[in-house]
Amino acid sequence: MLELAAALLALMGVAHAYLGERYILSRLARREAQLPPLLGGTAFTLGTLRFVWHLIAVPWGTMAYLLLVLAHSDPSRDQLLTAIGASASLSALMPFWFTRGRHLSWLVFLLIGGLVLGA
Repeated sequence: MLELAAALLALMGVAHAYLGERYILSRLARREAQLPPLLGGTAFTLGTLRFVWHLIAVPWGTMAYLLLVLAHSDPSRDQLLTAIGASASLSALMPFWFTRGRHLSWLVFLLIGGLVLGA
């Protein structure tokens, strides 16, 4: 049962990212003139919307991984910390990539990842 739940979570993450990009974010990008110009332009606004939209796939993937681990054994403290730290570190890539580092949440995610992985 946990394997099925993990597969569904992973599938949801992929579907959410793909369908959101295809049917929502790409259409918003075409209406760029209607987006609020945050930090001097609509590119930052669209980048922020994109990273927030796609960011949800990271914790869903982490939860899917943890469900698979739980399906086959009891995870150790180190396994849990590694999964959480890696998830936070991977989350830092989204705002960094989509806003070219202008949305500073990437620094916080990176700090969280480092603190958890170093614990």
